[in-house]
Amino acid sequence: MKTLNFLKKPFGQSDFSPIRHARYLGWEDAFEVEFEDGLCFLEPHDAIRRANRIAATDRPVGVAVDPELHSHFTVSYESGARAEVSWSFIRENAPVDTVPAARVAETPED
Repeated sequence: MKTLNFLKKPFGQSDFSPIRHARYLGWEDAFEVEFEDGLCFLEPHDAIRRANRIAATDRPVGVAVDPELHSHFTVSYESGARAEVSWSFIRENAPVDTVPAARVAETPED
């Protein structure tokens, strides 16, 4: 089984594939996520923590794939916090903000 992060697609352009399994690899401090179409990704734990606002000191105690849809997995932490990770978070690159925050369109005044 190979981990191929260069296969991530641009935001909004990937195709859905059910998650086969997900597991936490303590020695890598990352999650290995395998999809039904055979692709496997190694997602850094730090990225999942930041996206779900989980403290850096919390340690994962369980990983469970949604049994009905296989569209996401849930990570449970010692503190009781939970992080839900969607299939698209794993398979797609983060969206790029094409318009800087300082350049907001102004409405013309009448």
